[in-house]
Amino acid sequence: MFRLLSKESNIFSVPVYIGILLLIVISFNFLDFNTLEVISAVVTFAGVALGYFCFNAIDLNYQSHLPLFVYTVFVFALYPGDLDIGIAVSLFTNSIILLLLTDDDLLVRKNSYILVGTILAFNFIFLPTTWPMSIFVIFHIIGTSDRIGLHVFRLFFGFLLIAISYFSVAYFFKLNSWNTAYFPFGGFTATKKFDHLLWLSPVAIFLIHAVADHFRNFNKKSPTSRFKYTFLLVFSLAQMITIFLYMGKTYEYLLLLALPASIILSRMLKFSKKHWLQEAGLWTIIFSLLLFKLSSYFNFY
Repeated sequence: MFRLLSKESNIFSVPVYIGILLLIVISFNFLDFNTLEVISAVVTFAGVALGYFCFNAIDLNYQSHLPLFVYTVFVFALYPGDLDIGIAVSLFTNSIILLLLTDDDLLVRKNSYILVGTILAFNFIFLPTTWPMSIFVIFHIIGTSDRIGLHVFRLFFGFLLIAISYFSVAYFFKLNSWNTAYFPFGGFTATKKFDHLLWLSPVAIFLIHAVADHFRNFNKKSPTSRFKYTFLLVFSLAQMITIFLYMGKTYEYLLLLALPASIILSRMLKFSKKHWLQEAGLWTIIFSLLLFKLSSYFNFY
């Protein structure tokens, strides 16, 4: 199966995977006609579908079927059907930010920071716990920009545009109360219950091994590969901060890691030295994710 998925994808591959994604989303929402859930499902579909295009934008997986397949399995295993609208919006905005910040045209990246700022602020309105993404973008600017002050100003100007719009609408509708959820910076409670997460421990071990192997062979990598992999790791760290501090038992937060985890795991499998390790690793990932999915319906303990 690994050899089959290692073949180069073509122009028809992404639409096929998006079609499979559509079936997954429809299947999980077939009996739920709640308006909010339908909106959440549509936004989730759009965000995850955009994620398929991010693979080519980041360009770390040699345009094979493997990361697309692994990403699809991740979505199937982690998508609960009744996804919170905040997480759905976050998936959508994360995909847009990744597409903007990984664009091959340097001019597009430099001129996108106002838009990125507005997207981050919009995302914060729906899910305040995603504030680490703003830190990620600031670090990205510091690490890649030749005019740090200008681009940080553009980013904060984007924040300001959404803030002014939001408070103007609130003032117009006479919404004078303030929700303390918009200050999720105190009373942090780390995730302590790992019941169902134990089924994902093989995937976590593979991820740790993949990152460690990357740094062991760091000097052998091309400058482009180093930069993009570092970009991906910092992005993943931002998602992990949100997950560690706020997930609790809301396991769908793990969907925020589906895209970077798919890229990292696919690279690990590709660079494994023996075919049986590649095959065993792929099936271990698949079964771990499926067992995690089943554990949400059946109690295995």
